[in-house]
This record gives sequence, structure tokens and C-alpha cells, in this order.
Amino acid sequence: MSAKIVAFTNQKGGVGKTTTCVNLSAFLVEMGKRVLIVDIDPQGNATSGIGFEKSRDTKTIYDVMCDNVDVSEVVQLSPIRNLEIIPATVDLAGAEVELVRMPGRERLLKDHLEKVRGSYDYIMIDCPPSLGLLTLNALTAADALVIPIQCEFFALEGVSQLINTVRLIRKQGLNPKLDIDGVLLTMYDKRSSLTDQVSSEILKFFGKKVFNIKVPRNVRLAEAPSHGKPITLYDPKCAGAVAYGQLAKEFLARQPK
Repeated sequence: MSAKIVAFTNQKGGVGKTTTCVNLSAFLVEMGKRVLIVDIDPQGNATSGIGFEKSRDTKTIYDVMCDNVDVSEVVQLSPIRNLEIIPATVDLAGAEVELVRMPGRERLLKDHLEKVRGSYDYIMIDCPPSLGLLTLNALTAADALVIPIQCEFFALEGVSQLINTVRLIRKQGLNPKLDIDGVLLTMYDKRSSLTDQVSSEILKFFGKKVFNIKVPRNVRLAEAPSHGKPITLYDPKCAGAVAYGQLAKEFLARQPK
């Protein structure tokens, strides 16, 4: 077994990046996969979103990247069987400054994750909403990206910058095989004509990369993180849960056999 590493990224905040990372991971576990979530967002929303309780002694991704703590010491069990997490706390906010001085700073995460790659089917990285050094580490470590895009007027703003960054990472040899696994339309409202316009623009831009499944606006999805539960545990029958369950199937169907 050698995990596929997938980074969930979009430099725009509030597009459903963490929601997608956590809920897709939870459904993959339900489908028999072993998954590790790596939270590299200083807000730590993926960490709290699966119900992991942080304490003062908890080792986090900060300790791995800045203090070279062995990654296997930092992997934590989540309340969900076969779903593990490398947590993040607000300490990570200072990491960008510390990483600047380190040799091979773009490859730190990649080097550490290689050590645990054999223990999982998927390693899912939840990125911060920026294109700084933490995201650069994720893009260097990942085999593929999932880009959640909210169906709103400025949806594609910033995505072209992300695509340019991906091209640069390939070109400079940091990660020549980095690919986009899929683009996911989130907060989809089929009654809105703006949603239609935006989704057709995204389809024009990304073509077949766009997942067929669209995640609707859903109150239960928005509530689940504050209860520390993925939607599989919070409300498995709501429209948001149904969409992420279907997304997990489509995601697996796209993987090479």
C-alpha cells in the first residue's frame, strides 16, 4: 500500500475546502479506505472538524515542519476508526517565517509524509487559504489537487493564480507530475441564474476536471464542524451528506485501477 496524497486548495477562503477535505475523507473511510488528514491551516478547522481535542501537550504539524519531530509521533487517532490526523494549531501561523530560513524549505512536508505513506490509502492535506510556503509545501508533496470553488461571482478570481503556481511547481522540478484530480462546485444553488453562469464558466475553464457531483448549500453541513463531527456522523441523510457520499464514489471511480 502506498497512499495517494491529495491537497485541497484554493487561495480564496470560505469555499468549502476544509468541509470537502473532512467529509470526503470520512466517506472514504466508510468505504473501507484508510485515511490520514494533514491539517496545515493555522486555523486548525480540519482538526476540530473531526472532533479531535487538542491539549497543551499535543504535537502538531508545526513540530514536524519546524522542529523536525518524527511524523509518526505526531499522527493522532480521530474519533472515527481508520481516520487519523496530524493536527494544526494557531502556532502554525508563525511557521512561514521560520521556514524561510530552512534548506529545502519547499520539500519539508513531502520528505516527512514519505515516511508514513505506506500506512494509508489516502493522505489528504487541508491547505490554508493562501499561496504561501505552507501551501507550497502541500503542492510539492501532493500527487494531485482537489480545488473546491464556490458558485459565486468572483469564483475564478485567484484560481488562475493557483494554476500558474501549479505550472511553476512543475516547471521548476519541485513536483513535475502534480495534477488536478478534480474541481468541485460547492454551495450550489440550482435556483440561481448566477450559479448557472458561474458553473458554465468553470466548465469552460476546467472541462472534464469538474466533478459531476455538486455540493448544495446546506445548513446541516455548515453546522457539523461546530459539533466536531463530519457529516457522516452529524446528519448522514441530509442533502450535503448525500452529495459528499456521491462525491466519494466519483472520486474513487476517477482513480487509476
